[in-house]
Amino acid sequence: MINIKTDSRKVKKGDIFAAIKCEVNDGHKYIDAAIKNGASKIICEHGKYNIPYTIVDNSRLYLENYLKENYNKYLEEMTIIGITGTNGKTTTAYLIYDMLNKLGIKCGYIGTVGYYLNGKVSDLPNTNPDICEMYDMLINAYDNDYKVVVIEASSQGLDFGRLNNIPFSYACFTNLTQDHLDYHKTMENYAKAKQLLFKKLKKNGKSILNYDDEYNKYFITDNTIYYGFNGGDYHVIDYKMTNKSVFTYIHDNKEYKVTSPLIGKYNIYNLLLAIVVLEQMNIDIKDIIKVSETISCPPGRMDIIKYKTNNIIIDYAHTPDAISKIIETVKEVAKGKIYVVFGCTGSRDRVKRPIMTEIVLKNTTLGIITIDDLHDEEAEDIVSDMLKDNKRDNYIVCLDRKEAIKSESDRAKAAEQALQAKVNNITVAKVTPHDSTTAVSYQLQVNGEAKGVTIDIAKDQSIKDIEVLDMNATLNDDGTI
Repeated sequence: MINIKTDSRKVKKGDIFAAIKCEVNDGHKYIDAAIKNGASKIICEHGKYNIPYTIVDNSRLYLENYLKENYNKYLEEMTIIGITGTNGKTTTAYLIYDMLNKLGIKCGYIGTVGYYLNGKVSDLPNTNPDICEMYDMLINAYDNDYKVVVIEASSQGLDFGRLNNIPFSYACFTNLTQDHLDYHKTMENYAKAKQLLFKKLKKNGKSILNYDDEYNKYFITDNTIYYGFNGGDYHVIDYKMTNKSVFTYIHDNKEYKVTSPLIGKYNIYNLLLAIVVLEQMNIDIKDIIKVSETISCPPGRMDIIKYKTNNIIIDYAHTPDAISKIIETVKEVAKGKIYVVFGCTGSRDRVKRPIMTEIVLKNTTLGIITIDDLHDEEAEDIVSDMLKDNKRDNYIVCLDRKEAIKSESDRAKAAEQALQAKVNNITVAKVTPHDSTTAVSYQLQVNGEAKGVTIDIAKDQSIKDIEVLDMNATLNDDGTI
């Protein structure tokens, strides 16, 4: 554990407390609380205190230098893998974590779904928490003999300096599509924020880039490896999709055939990137290919609930590109109708909302628009944005999820069946974003009337454990039950 903290609640006797002005708060307000909890010294930009303290011009810069001087000697011994991009970060990072541990190499994971060593250690408030917590997790991994850690690197985490001075052995790029433009404003700014990861590579570190993505030019280094379908050092030349994926790629003029339980072309990209990282770590390719047959997605990524001959798919897709790709994947394997439950997060990129709606309604049988995390925005305003300039009528709207469960419980069974009405129908349900700590419930509204809930998922509940009830109803082509 490190001995300097920026969160007064985590201060233990003898710790140094650094008062940092961050994006939404000022640590100077919590100096008294840190002293009460046992802080032995304060690093701050102003004030006088009854314990030793140091006034500095920039307490954040002091913190970064302190962490580097005291702890980077341990991080330099580690193999730290960074994954950045709009979509695929979580899945790729989790696959690397899963595959390495199955191969007997102790690997930690830090990202959207939490902090993992041998299983989940804790949830995280952000994909990349503050720099103190990042260092604390890395040093904790080191102390527990985890010399490899894979980190999801978000654009905002990079831009806010939460990964500063961390020495990466590998920096990997998945793709760049529209997201977070409420913050970055332009795609170029978005790309340049991602670019910061590649400036943190060790002297002999390697960048691994998606050959097929036009933004890869932002991330080229002196030691770059490419992967993709259209070319690259690891080049996919063939693939087939059933209830699993089988693909063939060429590397160094040799062909390799990989079988994976993950479906979707985008998951081939994710797995191929994981394969590249592992092979660059000098792991035998035969072992890598063998372990690829045993992998699974992280929670909330292409989670599949089997129900008789139906599938209910739950995915965190929250960008136009991500929701397009998962629907494209579902269409490859679905034989019946496709119903999509989705929403858009409040106080986030408004431009993408109608784009996502158009993608869903154009490519599926029925879209059920519901609320996502509202933050400080009104649900009606979000839905209004989602339906802006919409000319399609294959959708219904249901905002009141919880009350419909209580007041319409006798109709819940009909609603459940409505979303999985006929053989081989597939439902795509969007899970509340990763920072949610509440239960998730989706409701269906038919002809203006709430009919119940499709899925109810409590925090930390495994998707696989959800019971799907047997129903006796069908959904007609006009949307009535």
